[in-house]
Amino acid sequence: MSNADDTGMDQAPGSGQPFPEAEPTARRTPFRSAKIHERHVERLAIVYVRQSSPQQVLEHRESRERQYALADYAAGLGWPHERVLLIDEDQGHSGKSAADRAGFHRLLAEVTMDHVGLVLGLEMSRLARSNKDWHHLLEVCAVFGTLLADQDGVYDPRDSNDRLLLGLKGTMSEFELVTMRNRLERGKLNKAERGELFLAVPAGYVKLPGGEVVQDPDEQVRAVLALVFDKFDELGSIYAVFHYLIRNGIRLGGRVRGGPQRGQVEWRRPSLPTLWQLLRHPIYAGAYAFGRRPLDPKRRGPGCKAAKRWLPLEEWKVLKRDVLPAYINWERYLANLRRLGQNRLGPESVGTARRGTALLSGLIVCGTCGLRLQTSYRHVGNAFYGCTRHLTRGTEQTCYGVKASVVDDVVGAQVLRALEPAALELSLQATQDIQKERERLAQHWQQQLQRAQYEVERTRRQYDAVEPENRLVARTLEQRWEESLRQQQQLQEDHDRFVREQPPALTAAERARVLSLAADLPALWQAPGTTPADRKEVVRCLVERVVVQVRPDSNHVGVTIHWHGGLTTEHQVVRPVRRYEQMDDFAALMSRLEELRAAGHSAAAIAEKLNEEGFSPPKRCGPFFAELVRQLLSRRGLANEKTYADQLTPQEWWLADLGRALGVTVSKLRDWMLRGWLHGRQTPAQGLWIAWADRDELKRLRKLKARSTRGVVSYPEGLTTPKKRPQK
Repeated sequence: MSNADDTGMDQAPGSGQPFPEAEPTARRTPFRSAKIHERHVERLAIVYVRQSSPQQVLEHRESRERQYALADYAAGLGWPHERVLLIDEDQGHSGKSAADRAGFHRLLAEVTMDHVGLVLGLEMSRLARSNKDWHHLLEVCAVFGTLLADQDGVYDPRDSNDRLLLGLKGTMSEFELVTMRNRLERGKLNKAERGELFLAVPAGYVKLPGGEVVQDPDEQVRAVLALVFDKFDELGSIYAVFHYLIRNGIRLGGRVRGGPQRGQVEWRRPSLPTLWQLLRHPIYAGAYAFGRRPLDPKRRGPGCKAAKRWLPLEEWKVLKRDVLPAYINWERYLANLRRLGQNRLGPESVGTARRGTALLSGLIVCGTCGLRLQTSYRHVGNAFYGCTRHLTRGTEQTCYGVKASVVDDVVGAQVLRALEPAALELSLQATQDIQKERERLAQHWQQQLQRAQYEVERTRRQYDAVEPENRLVARTLEQRWEESLRQQQQLQEDHDRFVREQPPALTAAERARVLSLAADLPALWQAPGTTPADRKEVVRCLVERVVVQVRPDSNHVGVTIHWHGGLTTEHQVVRPVRRYEQMDDFAALMSRLEELRAAGHSAAAIAEKLNEEGFSPPKRCGPFFAELVRQLLSRRGLANEKTYADQLTPQEWWLADLGRALGVTVSKLRDWMLRGWLHGRQTPAQGLWIAWADRDELKRLRKLKARSTRGVVSYPEGLTTPKKRPQK
């Protein structure tokens, strides 16, 4: 192999210089590299063309022309023009990754199908600026015996010297990209540290030609933004603010950033992501920030760009306060961030007030482990606070839950009690808030009407300015004028309906109703129009958290209310339990049950007595009733009065026992009692029959039984007259 082959470059004979680019019409086959064999020429020669950005494609024309001229260079190396394939799909794509370069993948596919003998690029950086992609191409070309060439020479990836040189070129290409990127990033950061880097400004701001950022001159745009911030302070969640804006037909205004309408105000329907960005952006607090959301390569998925992640405030690269015109102060901005964090339900946050009936969702804490209790709805409207510590950690259950209504009732009562002294002040504040709200909505409608009037006047002036003979333009302007008039009329009709439904000022009847409702807080609390979310917001204004201490062997629950401001109050409530043994008064209940049963009371009478004395069943689903009492009596063996030893006095018989002694059925003995032929009585609880018969009576009853046959209708008087029963 010659020295020229060792360096991997084609040289002109006797010159020692690299071979110049071939002329379009010349094919310098006699001077081609010795590395090129017939098996290479029999395959395709691929020319890969790439420039990093659309701007380079449009403006760097010489680089583009030089790359396309490589087709003639391939012809000079011995390839027919029809066997030279141009791949230029990657024009305008960066070479730092092959993920989005369809042309590069096509090149690899052609090589792996053993169709390619030579791959040409103006520089190795045109093929790839990533060592990963570059060495992958080298490995594939080495496997299939494909050569690589640039304007400096031809290289064989199977040759160790050429492979070393190609590896060095790839490393230099990658480092060159890193150097350029670092230079640009440091320049950008330097400008950002001065607070002058503005790629774009959010809604409510405009960037002047001199680079200064000021608030939007449109009064309505600024008023809507101020309304969003005020409503978030009032309602406390982005979701509630979003529905308020939708319900009242309020749109967000912003400047168009591109196209023929650039710089004009565009009114858009609000969305949750837009409101979230608005509340998080520090520019509205007068602060300049840079580096809030950098790229996170770890979150990059296949076929997509690297995702961005939000950084906490202390990790921002640049933060300069009080350098821009503000809508809110910095303390209010930080309070909004804290509220947004609390609205996300988690171990350290309470979440937003939702529509469920559970009053203390997000506020109630287990007194045993200190974790927040989870709210579940086993049935519609039947909420339960449960501790999931044993499920999430796989341990034995030591924490227990409680039915939501048990704790909600006592906390709700305490909240109403705390608000009672301020009822008058709250009623006056409520009327002021309603009046202020209506005035703000009325002002928004007036601004819309003014804007519609301006559009009508503007289109009229445009129509008047055109020459009447120029009907091609006049007709178009006339249609715009008519459209603006229709929109103004529609807006005026909507405004009239709004005023009819909500007058700007409260009427005397409305003011009296507000005062009466605010004065009677319990009635307002239970009113159908008061939603569970409203009640939760009231509770959260006063209560910081509620700690419950639930013991599995007791139906009494300790409730500790931690109020905002540091005050703590202790309460005891009774919860429904599954078993009687969990009730603290179970022993007293059973003792009283035995007393009432011994006194001869029926199950229904016992249930009535227990309810009067304040006893309740375990699940507290209602009062005691007869069947429930019978179940308790059965547990103590007291359900059947026959089991009582003291039920029978001397010479008394249960009818079944007497029937077996006489050989008579129970029904016949009962008939004899009803006829007066046998002394008997009924037990007070179950109404069981007890007969009295001594020795003499047994003899008489046997004789009566002997005469008692079918068809006999009369008996001797001595057989049907019982012996007089002695007194007790």
